[in-house]
Amino acid sequence: MSQAYPQVEMTPVYGFFHYIFKTLHNMWFRGDVSGVENIPTSGPFLLAGNHASHLDPPAIGSNVPRQIAFFARKTLWKGGVLSWWMDQAGCIPVDRDGGSDVSAIKRVLRTLQDGKALILFPEGTRSRDGSFQKPKSGVGMIACRAKVPVVPVRIFDSHKAWGRGGILNPGVPVSITYGKPLQIEEIEDKSAGKQRYQVASERIMTAISNLERPRAVVI
Repeated sequence: MSQAYPQVEMTPVYGFFHYIFKTLHNMWFRGDVSGVENIPTSGPFLLAGNHASHLDPPAIGSNVPRQIAFFARKTLWKGGVLSWWMDQAGCIPVDRDGGSDVSAIKRVLRTLQDGKALILFPEGTRSRDGSFQKPKSGVGMIACRAKVPVVPVRIFDSHKAWGRGGILNPGVPVSITYGKPLQIEEIEDKSAGKQRYQVASERIMTAISNLERPRAVVI
């Protein structure tokens, strides 16, 4: 993997926008980023993060030096440039509750079986003030069924940069911390029975909330 230009190993459309979004993040929302070394350099994994802004997917994804897949609501596929872009970028169409969309789950499992990575947001929807919400069971279910490592990631202050119902505020630093991968043994509790997937989601969410803000590098 090219450390300086990881985009060369991505599909052309994804690599181009990966570079654009990373550049925009560095220009407009230049926060500190730590833990990138925790991201697996090969093989499938899930990336699970907190969610408070439309900025979260591109900000988190553009700092990962690998191509990853994203969920996007089915209603966004209305034809035109946006639909083309989502297809080219490998987005997975999903109903509002991703945990109950059987076709999306099958596509997610195929994506992981192909050795690729996927980003998910356990809370399912954006927080209005950046506080953590109760996770949905869908992420836990996918983690337990796929049995791949889960990398927790925490994004800081994205709700201040572009909050739910707010306006875009360039200049607000948005920082990101990527944690060490969680193995299935740390996530799954088979004794929890029907609550197994919810328990797994809560354990993932706890790992996200335990991540600390990156420390600024003093030169």
